[in-house]
Amino acid sequence: MVSIPADEIAHDFSPFFRVYKDGRVERFHNYIYVSPSDNPNTGVRSKDVNNNSARLYLPKITENNQKFPLLIYIHGGGFSIESAFSTGHDKYLHSIVAKANVVVISIDYRLAPEHPLPACYDDSWAVITWAALHVEMCEHLILTEKEFIKEAWLKDHVDFSHVFLAGDSAGANIVHDMVVRASASEKPLGDGFRIVGTALIHPFFGNDEPDEYCLFIFPECEGLDDPRLNPAAHPRLLSNLVCLRIKVFTAEKDFLRDRSLTYYYALKKSGWKGEVEIMETQGEDHVFHLLEPTCEKAGILMERLVDFFNEKI
Repeated sequence: MVSIPADEIAHDFSPFFRVYKDGRVERFHNYIYVSPSDNPNTGVRSKDVNNNSARLYLPKITENNQKFPLLIYIHGGGFSIESAFSTGHDKYLHSIVAKANVVVISIDYRLAPEHPLPACYDDSWAVITWAALHVEMCEHLILTEKEFIKEAWLKDHVDFSHVFLAGDSAGANIVHDMVVRASASEKPLGDGFRIVGTALIHPFFGNDEPDEYCLFIFPECEGLDDPRLNPAAHPRLLSNLVCLRIKVFTAEKDFLRDRSLTYYYALKKSGWKGEVEIMETQGEDHVFHLLEPTCEKAGILMERLVDFFNEKI
């Protein structure tokens, strides 16, 4: 391993990245890209859509005009590593599609520090509004293009009255902000795009303690209580969330566990009219289900997710 002189390093945010004084960024985790594919064993198909800003997954079609719930998934990685196109996330979402029988849009977004927050929020919202344009009752949404060509898999096979959002770690943080945006009084996604549930897996939330990392990747934030970083500090926003059910997943050894619990209790006390549940996995650490997807406890977490996406609402 090459030794790096300390005076060449401007910022060191292990285990995510290091920034040198000349502006170079060195990541400590480089994902392995995998192309979209069709799985002959499960019948799940995938392709990249919307100018490669997302990967779309379609479950096996067994009848004409078959409609499925839609799951919009946002990957984690501290806002600075990983991708919707990585081997780990792609394989995990193939499994969710096969087991839960849902169409999935897996969002890819620009990474910090080259693209500071709120880039990840804005990129994710752009994909969600693109998806909402496929609903028949969305004529009021403003199109930037002269002509909008609908994606056939979404147009033909999605039940937009059953939309779920889910994400892991930083992705779960982004998911929460997406629901906040969707909950605005002007109904930005229209009446036909109905978010019925949200799954937050080991969410990367802040608290009232100084966080040098978050301040570095989000220089425009509104301080420690910015609603995107610390949603528990904003009961009014929590009380107005448009979705019907939220499930929070924690792990006993997760360094973010206490923040997940704070979010859960803040949501319960906010006056929100929906249903919130929490599931904690004993003896496991942050995003263990992605690091060891074949272990028994990862299988149990997968089962709970599938049940959540399949419950009739």
